Amino acid sequence: MNRIKQKLQEDKKILSIYFTAGYPKLDDTVKIIQDLEKNGVDLIEIGLPFSDPLADGPTIQESSTIALKNGMHTELLFEQLKDIRETVSIPLIIMGYFNPIFQYGVEAFCQKCKDIGIDGLILPDLPLDVYQEEYETIFKKYGLINVFLITPQTGEARIRAIDKASDGFIYMVSSASTTGAKSGFGAEQTQYFDRVAAMELNNPQIVGFGISNAETFDQATKNTKGAIIGSAFIKHLTQNGVDHISDFVNQIR
Repeated sequence: MNRIKQKLQEDKKILSIYFTAGYPKLDDTVKIIQDLEKNGVDLIEIGLPFSDPLADGPTIQESSTIALKNGMHTELLFEQLKDIRETVSIPLIIMGYFNPIFQYGVEAFCQKCKDIGIDGLILPDLPLDVYQEEYETIFKKYGLINVFLITPQTGEARIRAIDKASDGFIYMVSSASTTGAKSGFGAEQTQYFDRVAAMELNNPQIVGFGISNAETFDQATKNTKGAIIGSAFIKHLTQNGVDHISDFVNQIR
C-alpha cells in the first residue's frame, strides 16, 4: 500500500511540513527530511523550486529563488534523494509546478520518483481534466498519488469531481491568497472548513496555507485529517538554520 494511504489510516492528526529543496543550502535537503521524521512529522512535502511560483507567497518564492541560485534542479534533487529510503520511512511528496516535470519527461519523472521512493505529487497548475486525459495512467503505473487542491471558491460539483478522482487526500487551501503564515483563521475560513466537512467526502482533507503555530494547527484540524506548514517552517530555517528543527516541531503539538 502507498505510504500516504497507510499514514492516513492512523488515528491521529497529520502534521505535514513543506520545505524547498536546496534551501537554505544546496546540500541541506536530506538532513532536513531526516530531522523532520526524527521529530515526529508525519508527512513531508519537498518543494521543487521553480522560477515562476504563482501560488506561493513571498517567503516560499524567496526560498525558491535562493535554491535555484544555489544550483538546485530536478536531476540533482533525484540524486540527493536516491538513498533516502535507507533512513526515512514516512511518506514523501514532491510539490512543484508542471513545467519542470514536462521538460524532464512526465513518464521519466514518475519512474524516477518510484525508484527513489516518492509517494505522491502536488502540482497546483496541472488541471484535473488534463491530468485525467493525459497523465493519470502514467501516475498510476508508477504508484504515485496525485494530490488535488480545493479553495474556498471551489464549487460543490468541482469538489465532488476532485474527490472522485482522488486516491489519497485532498489539499484544502485555507484561503484564496498565496501561501504564508497567518495569526489565525477568520469566519470565512471556518465556514469553509465546516461546509466541506458537511459534504462527507470519501477522501480526507489536509489544510494548507496560513498554519504557523499550535493554535492555527488546532483550528485547521478540527474537522480535517491534518495540516501543512510551509512558510513558517522556511522562516524558521532562514533564522535558525537546519540544526534546530526540533524547536519548531515541538511548538506545533
